[in-house]
Amino acid sequence: MRMETPLARVRGLGSARTGARHWWAERLSSVATLLLFVWLIVSLVRLPLLDHGSVTEWLRDPLAAVPMLLLVASVFYHLKLGLQVVIEDYVHEEGNKLFAVVLLRFLTILGASLAAFAVLKIAFAG
Repeated sequence: MRMETPLARVRGLGSARTGARHWWAERLSSVATLLLFVWLIVSLVRLPLLDHGSVTEWLRDPLAAVPMLLLVASVFYHLKLGLQVVIEDYVHEEGNKLFAVVLLRFLTILGASLAAFAVLKIAFAG
């Protein structure tokens, strides 16, 4: 027996009314991440060498650093969305679930910040 109304089933919203938004955010972030990874691979293939000097020189260009920052943001946002679903599905005690989601958010922000710092350090060096 379903406890939701027919209108709620049509809208695709759960009890928190965020189910469809989260689903769309996952899909859009995966498409953005895919496109940015294609850009990264094509850009790296076009470099004459893949040594440290060539890649750092390439990242100093704003046309490389900005999409790289977008890739970092997209990857970590998609990571947070995906792991949050795993936590919500498999952690059943509410206290542990809240702790895990808060820890996940903290760690994804930390990881994204460190990656963005590394890109910015290269972009603004020299």
